[in-house]
Amino acid sequence: MTHEAKLYAYLALAALGLLLPLSQFVPWLLEHGLHLGLLWDEIIQSRISAFAWADVAVTALSVVVLLAAETHRKVPYRWLAALGTLLVGPSFGLPLYLFLRELGKRELA
Repeated sequence: MTHEAKLYAYLALAALGLLLPLSQFVPWLLEHGLHLGLLWDEIIQSRISAFAWADVAVTALSVVVLLAAETHRKVPYRWLAALGTLLVGPSFGLPLYLFLRELGKRELA
């Protein structure tokens, strides 16, 4: 895969990772507001829902640890990937980091 193709792929994945989760959360937020008790109740409503949330939480923590450990790499705006992971989720933060990392490689070349 070429460098340009990687850039576009990571950017497309970041866009999907932003739009798909928010397309579900924003309507819920507009309907219920920031009702954390209800959010928690819906998270643990079923085992499959709790499974999915636990998986996302562990993945998000893994992405944040990865970003903290990657200090040897010169990745511009790496903090945006951490913020994106914490505010949206790892489906946005990880491909955003990979995009920024590839962008940094391009600038070094």
